[in-house]
Amino acid sequence: MNFHTRKWIKPEDLNPNGTLFGGTLLRWIDEEAVIYAIVQLGNPHVVTKYISEINFVSSARQGDIIELGIIATHFGNTSITLTCEVRNKITRKTILSIDKLVFVNLNEDGIPTPHGKTEITYAYMSIDKTNKD
Repeated sequence: MNFHTRKWIKPEDLNPNGTLFGGTLLRWIDEEAVIYAIVQLGNPHVVTKYISEINFVSSARQGDIIELGIIATHFGNTSITLTCEVRNKITRKTILSIDKLVFVNLNEDGIPTPHGKTEITYAYMSIDKTNKD
């Protein structure tokens, strides 16, 4: 799983218990997951279809740094399925896990449309290790 997005927990992110508000975390996850789906499918017209059971394992407090990990697990005809884990950046303790987030690829009219993808694609930066001097 790739952990790229990090968030610093600030006072405005807290619930009355002094821990990270679950709704704020879910908003961050949905935003990060749809960006991931858009990049993988190469289409900005992607919507959230389904989110499975959400398992809050532990919490985060003000000043903690958390990281969101997302990976594609299945490519359907018009959909992409992701899994997500959120963990404390320093302790690596899991905060939340979601087994299944499904996003649907739409055309410009908002109709589900095949995306033609079958595997994860990344745009890796190529590092040329040859000496060109």
